[in-house]
Amino acid sequence: MEDLTQEEWVEKLENDDNAVVLDVRTNAEVAEGIIPNAIHLDFYLGDEFVDELDELDKDKNYYVYCRSGNRSHKACEIMEELGFTNAYNLEGGILQWIGDIVDLE
Repeated sequence: MEDLTQEEWVEKLENDDNAVVLDVRTNAEVAEGIIPNAIHLDFYLGDEFVDELDELDKDKNYYVYCRSGNRSHKACEIMEELGFTNAYNLEGGILQWIGDIVDLE
């Protein structure tokens, strides 16, 4: 697990052909917009969230974000415990995101 600045996260993501972007915010937060091609798993679902994480391909590289970076940091720690080797937390979360956002409304 690694905490990356916005710039580091984007640079690493753009050069990674094995990348998956993971949004761990709530449904209400996601409704306000999501990073393109991200998959959404709500961190606050507790055990269900952990079960859904555990079903993901552990050979992929996960770029994880939330609103501010706290939940995604914790999500990366959980992923590490589940056997994921490459999980990257977006420091500052989507609040500081400088890239594209898809509006779902």
